[in-house]
Amino acid sequence: MSHDTDNFSLCRRELYSSVIGDVMDGMGFTRQFLPPAIQPLRDDMIVCGRAMTVLEADDEGGEGPGRTNEALGRPFGLMLRALDDLRPDEVYVCSGASPRYALWGELMSTAARNRGAAGAVLNGYSRDTRGILQLGFPTFSLGRYAQDQRPRGKVIDLRCRIRFGEVTVEPGDLVFGDLDGVCVVPRAIEGEVIEMALAKARGERSVFEAIKGGMGAQEAWDRFGIM
Repeated sequence: MSHDTDNFSLCRRELYSSVIGDVMDGMGFTRQFLPPAIQPLRDDMIVCGRAMTVLEADDEGGEGPGRTNEALGRPFGLMLRALDDLRPDEVYVCSGASPRYALWGELMSTAARNRGAAGAVLNGYSRDTRGILQLGFPTFSLGRYAQDQRPRGKVIDLRCRIRFGEVTVEPGDLVFGDLDGVCVVPRAIEGEVIEMALAKARGERSVFEAIKGGMGAQEAWDRFGIM
């Protein structure tokens, strides 16, 4: 088992988006959450892995020969290549298009799962919801909408820097999401963030038990410095 796989398994077991976000706030990284509209298809879904960034663009120019950019003449542009390029523990993170169509579906989820991918996070919609839920593939999107991307948009690049809401996402950044939101941890601070987030999460459990036992909020803050 790789070091990444061990770390990501630990994060899924013990961490949650709010504690990771709090730690980054304390480090001065205050714009690391994706838009709040990005939600899991099911409340118990957790995504944790490295960003495989995908740039999508609206394109109604059609398919076939004659396009100046030959990649745009292919169905879905570079989307099929992006799926086949996924590696274990990576998250398909797609942004750039207008929210008029679905960026993800059941067949894509199946292909990604076969590659060992950890999930998909989309600045747009997903479809084939029943199939994705049956697969249990962690999928975070703006919601459910069946309109297809093929005649409306194409993947134009992958493993590149993308903008997703207020967040700049670099290939290989840590992506963590649960039902409270999705945050992006820059790779340069990842180790420190995970260490501090684990300490804070474990401390919060102690505070919870203390307050559950009757301790006042002020006393709990004075003793633990966590709230």
